[in-house]
Amino acid sequence: MSRLDKWLQVSRMFRARSRATAACSAGRVTVNGQQAKAHRQLKVGDRIEFRIRDWKRILVVRELRDRPLPKAEAPRLYEDLSPPRPEPPDRDAQAVAVPAHRRRGAGRPTKRDRRLIDRLR
Repeated sequence: MSRLDKWLQVSRMFRARSRATAACSAGRVTVNGQQAKAHRQLKVGDRIEFRIRDWKRILVVRELRDRPLPKAEAPRLYEDLSPPRPEPPDRDAQAVAVPAHRRRGAGRPTKRDRRLIDRLR
């Protein structure tokens, strides 16, 4: 048997065990349809569900391990029943924001305005 938080880290679902523990504590991880604490013992065949941003992950435990594996071997620990990862939002549309328009003379003077004011004095 293996702890849930350790298994989530070993299977590379979370980068650190502390993040897996935090997700369990926040109630974001369910095992066989019930909210699970980090210390819950897993068995082969358990169904784990959790959400990473907009992506709902559904995993079925195939193998239990407590020690880290190479990244290429980690997928053998679970059967992935998750839907496809959602497309990220279009960042180009967000990046082309219209600059804020300021009426001339409104707000704080610009460096050029300050120089002109100093010349008038």
